[in-house]
Amino acid sequence: MRELDVAVKILPHFAGLDLPDYQTEGSSGFDLIAACEQPVVIRPGQRALVPTGLSVSLPLGSELQIRPRSGLALRHGITLLNSPGTIDSDYRGEIQLIMINLGDGDFTVTRGMRIGQAVFGEVIKAKLSVADNLDSTCRGVGGFGHTGIH
Repeated sequence: MRELDVAVKILPHFAGLDLPDYQTEGSSGFDLIAACEQPVVIRPGQRALVPTGLSVSLPLGSELQIRPRSGLALRHGITLLNSPGTIDSDYRGEIQLIMINLGDGDFTVTRGMRIGQAVFGEVIKAKLSVADNLDSTCRGVGGFGHTGIH
């Protein structure tokens, strides 16, 4: 397992909260917590931008993917829009999560609540070149359920 040194800036509204950490030795990502100063109520079908109070300085060639937490999705219908979100290596603003309530009842985000997870990844840049034809495959242009429902 490779380790990556990442500088984290603590913003004023993060004061008093614990720095995110991996929950288990095998965790791929660490939980991000809400650094909201007041509770945020998200009604069914509504969304909210929730601050984490953190900014990061990622090494060139890396990204931070922001993903939903499975427990919030299963128990409350809470997920993240634009998922996975991407924090680019040249972004220095606050990490904020776009939460949406797909559940039946109101959901309240409270300060210190684990609201998403962050997974580091390596970035591969592609060089695109125009082609008149593409190589053929067994699948071809089939998509959007072309193999049927099983």
